[in-house]
Formats: sequence, C-alpha cells, structure tokens
Amino acid sequence: MTLDIRTMMVMLSALSLLFSGLLTLAGLYARNTHGVLHWAAGSLCIGLGLGFSYSHLGLDSAWVLSFGATLMAAGIGLQFNGIQAFKSGSCNRYIPLLLAGVVFIQSLWFAVFHPDIHSRAVANSLAFALGNAACARVLFIRISQPLRTAYWFTGASFAVVAAMFLARAVIVFLAPPDSYSLYSHTPINPATFFVGSMAQMCIAFGLVLMLNYRLAADLQKLASTDVLTGALNRRSLEQEATRLSARCNRTGDTLAVMMIDVDHFKSINDRYGHPIGDKVLQRLAALAQNTIRSDDYFARYGGEEFCILLPSTIEKDAWKLGDRLRQTYEAMVMEFGGESLRSTISIGVSDSIHVGVEFPSLIAAADKAMYRAKQEGRNRVVMSSTEFNSETICS
Repeated sequence: MTLDIRTMMVMLSALSLLFSGLLTLAGLYARNTHGVLHWAAGSLCIGLGLGFSYSHLGLDSAWVLSFGATLMAAGIGLQFNGIQAFKSGSCNRYIPLLLAGVVFIQSLWFAVFHPDIHSRAVANSLAFALGNAACARVLFIRISQPLRTAYWFTGASFAVVAAMFLARAVIVFLAPPDSYSLYSHTPINPATFFVGSMAQMCIAFGLVLMLNYRLAADLQKLASTDVLTGALNRRSLEQEATRLSARCNRTGDTLAVMMIDVDHFKSINDRYGHPIGDKVLQRLAALAQNTIRSDDYFARYGGEEFCILLPSTIEKDAWKLGDRLRQTYEAMVMEFGGESLRSTISIGVSDSIHVGVEFPSLIAAADKAMYRAKQEGRNRVVMSSTEFNSETICS
C-alpha cells in the first residue's frame, strides 16, 4: 500500500494541533506546574508548520516551506524549554529563537537565494535531529520512580524522532541529484511522516504522563507535609514511626525520639504578631532540617511543637544532637521589620532501650522530659531516663 505524503502531513498536523489543545487544557488545570504551556505552544507551532508545508496558500512555495520549517524548529525549541521549565522552573527563552533563526536562514538560503532542495533537506533534518536529541538528553536522568518511567519514555520518543531525522539527512545526502522532493514517493518520505506521527503521539502521551506523575507527587507531598514549615505532618510521622518500630522489633535496632518546643511562644505571638510567630517556626524548622541526618525524620507535631525520629540512635547521642540544635538556635538572631528577635527551645529525649519501641511510649516519655526541661528553667535538653541531669542545665 502506498502512503500519500500530503494526507500524512495533514494527519500529523492535525494530531499536533489536537495535542496542543490537550496540553493547553492540562496547563490551565495545573497552573503551578511550569513548562506545560511551553509544550502546548510547541505542538501548535509544529502543527502550523506542517500545515504551511502542505498548503502553499497561493504564495511562492519556497517562502512558505521556509516559514513552515521555521515554525517547526520553534516548536521543537519550545518543547525543549518546556522540559527545562518542568524540571527546574526556569528556561532559556532564546533557545526557540536561536533554533528557529538557524532553520529560517538555511531554508531561505537553499530555497530562494541558492536553490538546492537536497542541501535544504539535509540541513533542516540535521537541525531537527539536534533539537530532538537535546530534548531526549535532558530527559534521560536519574530520578525517583514513577517519574523516571515517564521521563525515559518521553526521552526515548524524542530520541526516535532525532534518529529518524538523522537517517533522513544521510539518505537525502547520498541520493542522486534531482531525485528528491518533499512530496516525492521515495521511501524516506512516507517513513519519515509515519514514524513522526507515531512519535508525536508518544511524545504527547509522555508529556501528559510526566504531568500526571508530577501532580500525583505534589498531592502526596501536600498530604504528608506541613504547609507552613515544610516538615512532615503528624500523620506522616506516625506512619514512619510505625514502620521504624516494626523494623526495630525485627532487628533489635534502637530508635530515639526528640520533642522540641519553642519557649515563650505565646509571648512572641502577643508581642510581634502571628505572622512573625509563623516565621519563627519556619526558621526553627529550616535549622532543624539542616542539623539532622539524612535518614532522620523531622515533623511538626502540633502548634509550636516539633518531633524528630532518629533511627539507630540511643538516648545519649540524641541528647548531643539536641543540645547542638539548642545552642545553634539560641545563638541565631532573627530580624523582622527592623527588630531583632532571639528565642530558645526546650527539648525532651527518649529511646527504645529505656521505654520500648512503641511510638506512643516514646512520645510520652520524650514529652514528659520536655516539660521537665521547661519546669527546670527552659532552654535545655533533658533525657527521659535521667531524673536530674546537671549536664543539660545552661547557665
């Protein structure tokens, strides 16, 4: 069966325009996710570029084909920008202009000023191959599942398109003079548009899959973290504690808990206002997250109270970490609206050696030690196993 080139161009153009509409709707829904509207604009440019290449619109075909190729190059550049923005939130706005400019100049040169359809096809194919290869390259990265599957699937689709354009450039370059045109039925043309159609479908599917996994991850993060401080919320902490307690029961490993409370926090709110109080909690959370180990779990337990789960840790080591955190926080001067604010924290520590691995028991013991720290003058760390610990009293 012979595939009609013009029909395939129309179908590919229509697919790109439909994908553009789909991605636009997805981008409007996911307004906080960067890059989706870049993908929509890229698909729109590719669809319009193919449309211009199909219909001469009563104009000189060389100029129309050059404009169509330029739109397609801009579309590839926009897709690249979209991927960069999706990954990092920022992109280089000049990349689509640069790629489109290169394709426009070489298309115009080989179509108007120095007509050579072979050279134009080779040059544009190489530019398109480079653009798609760049898209594939930035997607083949190490990232956690399931987002890695979506990244690599989309990257493989871009890689297929890049390989297709590279093969097209080689075949046209090796073809006899005057044997190639855009609408000729040489094998490379139907193969190019067929593979291009399938790859465009896979790219659009992959981009939507990336967005879907990102939104799912964002929802999971919202469900598991405290909005104000970025720490784990109480529910997530309890889930992690249940898992760690079960592991300790199996392996005999230790588990320590640290309860942290901001001293005189009500006075801070009364004097400076609740917005400043929120910033104090944010500063403490940031400091704690920079102080703990990578495998510890930091959570906002409620109000001005925070909790840290410390796997494979005994009470004495947890006390040392807590005292380092206490001293660093005490030395920190917070500037708010021209006023300086200093604050302190009280910390209670418990471990599974003294109270068992059950999380409620660990929390209760650490909480009791924390309140004893407050009763003894605040700004100190108290271990639940020690009735009176002179080492924790600060002068």
